[in-house]
Parts: sequence; structure tokens; C-alpha cells
Amino acid sequence: MQDYIKLVTSELGISIWLLVVIIIWSYFWKLLALWKSARKGSVAWFILLALINTVGILEILYIFVFSEMKFKKSKVKKSVKRQKRRKR
Repeated sequence: MQDYIKLVTSELGISIWLLVVIIIWSYFWKLLALWKSARKGSVAWFILLALINTVGILEILYIFVFSEMKFKKSKVKKSVKRQKRRKR
């Protein structure tokens, strides 16, 4: 295992410590983004974030940009809810 890590770091031209920092950075943001998407009920985002590894870039964008966006509900759903209220 150590030989493999040394091979990977030498091929990438980085030190082992930098690789460890990158892995910790990536997993921190990934877990935070997965937690937030699960709490919001965003199944599509959860799957996307779980499958794609972008060293924290997509995760940071989701946390600070995409999860904060407010999407308008369609007028059809609102009118259906109003009709149900009227029937009561």
C-alpha cells in the first residue's frame, strides 16, 4: 500500500502530506454537502454529489449557491390546493 501511495504522489509530483490535505478537504466538503442535500430532500443533488468527485468545488457551489436558490412552485399546484380548500 505504501508503495502505491508513493507511486501516485511521485506521478502527480506532490508530497504525501499534500495528498492527505486534499483528501481531507474533499471529504469534509462532500460530507457537508451530502448532509445538507439530504436534509433538504434533494435526492438528485444527493446522488450527483455522491457520484462525482470534484475535490470540493461542486460541493461548495451546492452549499453556497444552489441550495439557497428558491424555486417558484407551479401555479397548477397552488390552484389544486385552493380547490381542495373550497371543497371542505
